[in-house]
Amino acid sequence: MPKITQEQRNRYAAKVKEYKATADGILAKEQSLLNVLKQPNAQGQGYVRVSLSEQMLVLTSYQILINSLSVSLLGIKNEDSLSEARKSVGRAIKYLEDVVTGYVDAPFSEYEQSLEAIAEISYEKRYALLRKIGFAIGEIEEGYGANSKWKWSFVELWGKLAVVAKNSLDLKKAFLDMDLASPNRMIALSYLAFIKKQLQSTADRYREKYEVSSMKMDDFKQAILFLNALKRIHVVFGERTEAEELKRKIEIWSAKLESDQKKREEEAKKR
Repeated sequence: MPKITQEQRNRYAAKVKEYKATADGILAKEQSLLNVLKQPNAQGQGYVRVSLSEQMLVLTSYQILINSLSVSLLGIKNEDSLSEARKSVGRAIKYLEDVVTGYVDAPFSEYEQSLEAIAEISYEKRYALLRKIGFAIGEIEEGYGANSKWKWSFVELWGKLAVVAKNSLDLKKAFLDMDLASPNRMIALSYLAFIKKQLQSTADRYREKYEVSSMKMDDFKQAILFLNALKRIHVVFGERTEAEELKRKIEIWSAKLESDQKKREEEAKKR
């Protein structure tokens, strides 16, 4: 590895100082918004939390930039910056979860009322924010590299994104917007496709984590839970073929889980 020159260090330090000053300003905004939430009878708390999520996403982007700059100018990853970015994007998701709930697989009626708190936020703005969060997670994951010790921690992050994406969509409105005459049809279709993709990929990631890394039954159960959430979406939108295919897949995965559980119990008895 080439030796890092003092000029490179100076350029890096100057840029980092600039980015950190911006990050401090964002953290100050976050605190101001949190103070608004603490006020008695505060109005518009859902919108405040969405603003908080947006601020955390901006903060995340600067933390990702610091790592990119480190790689570009110094040839090394900035693990501290990546760690901060991982925490910040987690906060961005948490602020949304505080509004729309973190229910993975539940009837729409159980979280429908929560959407009233952000009723005036358009499809476009919700979808754009969620896609940006997904992009940020991908950037952080790539920054760490494929063999990072944090690899499997991203499964939960992707899962949380899938959940808030699903719970941010008014399913009743989206169902009506499937009509060919609806001006919102294309954005509703894109938004729904994003949700389906996130639910399926999260299920696959939890299954992979179970088989390759953790061997924990809870991870496999989470995988099946996300498949059930996806099946519920297919049922809501009358997608019978997809729902039936997913039902069979869930049955296969559940049988595998049960079989693995029995094997472990038998092995435990032999010890």
